[in-house]
Parts: sequence; structure tokens; C-alpha cells
Amino acid sequence: MVQTSQPNEPTQTLPATLEEFLAWEPNDGFKYEWNDGEIIQFAGMKKEQLYIFNTLNKLFFRKGYIETGSLVSEQDVHLTGIQMRRPDIAYFTDEQVEKGRQGQEMIPAFVIEIISHNDEINKMEQKLTEYFKAGVRVVWIVIPEQRVVNIYSSRRDVRACLENDVCSAAPVLPEFEISVNDLLMPPDA
Repeated sequence: MVQTSQPNEPTQTLPATLEEFLAWEPNDGFKYEWNDGEIIQFAGMKKEQLYIFNTLNKLFFRKGYIETGSLVSEQDVHLTGIQMRRPDIAYFTDEQVEKGRQGQEMIPAFVIEIISHNDEINKMEQKLTEYFKAGVRVVWIVIPEQRVVNIYSSRRDVRACLENDVCSAAPVLPEFEISVNDLLMPPDA
């Protein structure tokens, strides 16, 4: 592990390997991802992101997908032997969850990232590339401030959804559909 410290702050020990990272339990209130030796700090879901997750979770239940899988927030996803990401929301089949229980790695077929004002677009582009290389089939990038959802079925195939456009997780979850207006409903509506 690597020791770091800031003036007037206690020394913090950071992991130097993926194995150390996986065993590491930070107590600073942040969450972390690992990307080929780089430790990436993020704050986790905020209230608006939680509202979006809750809306999608209710849709997931209503459509009956709970019978075959789970929508999970901020689950560790080992994309490669040197990358561990935590998508805001990911879909795992029951079979994947069972394999994970047995220690096998799980790559979700459907991932949702909810962009906040502190997310960097070039970092999101990097994540998109990593997701598709690992086998993710559909990625939604939700940008609440712009009231847009970009739906990727590959790095080349993207559809921007606005207002009453319907966002779909097909072909992974064919009936998992919601309009941008319903997903990003203003709090006072």
C-alpha cells in the first residue's frame, strides 16, 4: 500500500494493487473505482440520482423483470483483470447473481450512468469504451440537467432521447421502456 498525506490531515494508506484495492475499506465517505492502477474517487448517488433509480426500479418490478434478475446500484463490476468499475445502475440476471455468489465475475448486459455536474465527459467516454469491450450490450447515459438520455447499443450506435421520446433497454430488456419526461419528472410536477 502507498502512504499519502495532506497538510493537517492524517496519513492515508492507499492500495497499490488491485488485490489490495479489493480488500481496502475506505472510511472517508467516498466510493472508489480501480482502473489499471488509478484510484478514482466519487461520492455515490445523490438525491436526484436516487429518485431516478427508484423510478426505474418501480418500472423494473411493474414489467415483471424481478422474476429473472435485479437492478443493482453501484455494484462492483470487474471489466477486466485491471479494471473495477461501479456503474450507477446495472442489470444482472439471477444466473449471474448465482455465479457471483460462487466467486465468478459478472458483466451486466445493461448499465445506466447518471451524470452529475461533477462528472467529466471524457471519463464517461472511457467508461463507455470499457463497458462495450467487456460485453455490456446497452448503456443509458442519463443527463438530468439537460433532460436527455443517450442510449448506446455500441460505441457507434447512439440515440439521443428528449421529452416524450421513449428510452428502451432492448434487446436486453425489451419491455423496459420509459419516456424522458416520465424518468426526469420535475420535483413539483
